[in-house]
Amino acid sequence: MAQRKYYRKVYQKKKKRKIYLVLKLLAFCFFCSAFFSLAVFFYYAKDLPRPEVFTERQFIQSTKIYDRSGEVLLYDIHGEERRTIVSLSVIPQQLQKAVLAAEDANFYRHFGIDPQGVGRAILVNLQRRSLSSSVGASTITQQFIRCSFLTMEKSIERKIKEFVLTIEIERRYSKDQILEWYLNQVPLGSVYGVEAASRSFFDKKVQDLSLGESATIASLIKSPSYLLENQDRLKIRRDYVLDRMVEENFISQEEAEEAKKEEIKFAKAKSIQSPHFTLYIKKYLTEKYGKKFLEEKGLKIYTSLDWELQQEAEKIIKERAKINENYQAFNASLIALDPKTGEVLSMVGSKDYFADSYPENCSGPDCLFEPDFNVAMIGERQPGSAFKPFAYATAFKKGFTPETIIWDVETNFGVFANEPYIPQNYNERFNGAISLREALAQSINVPAVKMLYLAGQKDTIKMAEDLGITTLEKDPSYYGLSLVLGGGEVKLIDMASAYGVFATEGLKIPPVFILKIEDNQGNIIEENNKSLKRVLDSQTARRINDILSDNKARIPTFGSASSLYFENQQVAAKTGTTQEYKDAWTIGYTPSIVVGVWVGNNNNSATKKPGVALAGPIFHQVMEKALENIPQESFNKPEIIETSKPILNGQVEDFELPETPHSILHYVDKSNPLGEAPADPESDSQYSAWEQGIKDYFKNF
Repeated sequence: MAQRKYYRKVYQKKKKRKIYLVLKLLAFCFFCSAFFSLAVFFYYAKDLPRPEVFTERQFIQSTKIYDRSGEVLLYDIHGEERRTIVSLSVIPQQLQKAVLAAEDANFYRHFGIDPQGVGRAILVNLQRRSLSSSVGASTITQQFIRCSFLTMEKSIERKIKEFVLTIEIERRYSKDQILEWYLNQVPLGSVYGVEAASRSFFDKKVQDLSLGESATIASLIKSPSYLLENQDRLKIRRDYVLDRMVEENFISQEEAEEAKKEEIKFAKAKSIQSPHFTLYIKKYLTEKYGKKFLEEKGLKIYTSLDWELQQEAEKIIKERAKINENYQAFNASLIALDPKTGEVLSMVGSKDYFADSYPENCSGPDCLFEPDFNVAMIGERQPGSAFKPFAYATAFKKGFTPETIIWDVETNFGVFANEPYIPQNYNERFNGAISLREALAQSINVPAVKMLYLAGQKDTIKMAEDLGITTLEKDPSYYGLSLVLGGGEVKLIDMASAYGVFATEGLKIPPVFILKIEDNQGNIIEENNKSLKRVLDSQTARRINDILSDNKARIPTFGSASSLYFENQQVAAKTGTTQEYKDAWTIGYTPSIVVGVWVGNNNNSATKKPGVALAGPIFHQVMEKALENIPQESFNKPEIIETSKPILNGQVEDFELPETPHSILHYVDKSNPLGEAPADPESDSQYSAWEQGIKDYFKNF
């Protein structure tokens, strides 16, 4: 009995010793494993980027060009990565939940590694005897680390690196921050992040997505290229995501069933809006900031474009251009701007940027219509009578008055380009004595040529340049007196801007296309700070405004209800037509908006109608639309000038046939109209021709 107890004690001691040894071995293995794990951790961690690099690192972001409201995206300048960063608070909960349900339902409950998912993945990989699958293994944090810092290589070493950095990121940052990074980084086909995907696929901001659209975007994370090309499979995947959302109690079964009824309808791809305007902006940005900077730094460009007005202008021009083809006019262009700020509200460079050239496959001088050529900004065309206000303004500035009498009679102004220059009026009639108000309002040619002579070619060109015309670079003698009838080429943008000076009563501001530019942090790096500058006295501008808005004065030429007339609204307007109807213009304005229209052919071939018929209807419709959103304003009346000279006050001298009256050169010194009459008027080079014109008029009277 005693011996049995002895052996039992010995056995128990040996058993305890074995257990102790096993425990020691287990402890040793544990500490070795821990040491090995730490060693592996530090070995791989030493070459990995610090997690805080995330807060220092800037994602590659494309530059966005917006309309003036910032609501309409006109163009996205991007390289290989098209992305727009938004905060998590902007991303709707239903999209966040859809992504969690599809990719990582335990995201807010694990520490970056999902043990259950890892276990499932190991079993699958063992069964397949490969590392080809990570089904259920990759958490959102791991996916984010993988696409941000690591390659897509499938290896044990890469997986260890992924685990290490995942744990570090989870330790240092909140779940919300990680989710925000992920949702802005995740590849979704040709775009990155949910905001860019929402804009690209559904043409709406991410916060405006429906539940079905949110589930669709979440579905694309798994295999974007394949699913985008196979919409039947995409629908199956979307419905699966909706079911997973129900399983996770993110949405109700009823909500899921309703969302499943939504048709997956991707928006029509729109790579660019208002291309002539937008590409003009892009060219400026590229020259200033460089292509790479624009593609990666995520600038936000807020332009001056009024999207609503732009859409109407594009529509109206397309419709009217189709009608104008009946009169051999195949193109049209428009500029609308705010004269008080210089902001360009609408630009249509041609009737349709996306149309085919006409005739088909033409180029250069063979083209009646070139779709991508921006007539508004680049084209230099003769303005016809639209140039006349510059000569009249120059004359008014010198002392001539709207009531001044000029003789509208056939006149030989001398030899120009080796031929006698004897301009004719549009209606091929002459009016005799007429006031400058009537002559300008009715756009009569002969009085305009006389006004250019009285005002002076050099001074008139200087006036036009002061107001904004940039293309009259040749010597004044090159243009001759035909300048006032449109003998020099101008740009539509310059003409609209120059007319804007009349609208502001003599204050000029250069055209403005960009309101501000922000960097990806919202800091303003460029902002419009242009200011108005006086270039013309207010009384001269008021006289031009008063004449061009005088519908009664223009009735003899245009009728009482022409496209220049607006009921219950004072609008100043001027038409222009060049020889053989090659160019048709209408430019009009109120104190708050200028609309300029050109119609014609790119190759400078003739049309069959004048400016009021081809450009006038476009002008009227666009101006009418613009005025709907502008408070009604009227022009200020100019001061009345009292002079001692009857001819400047609108009085024609008394005479009896066969005697004839004298021309204005007999009574007025063109250099000083309000001063003394010329002592020797016959010394003026034009005197005898003007006198002869009056005599001939009465001979045929």
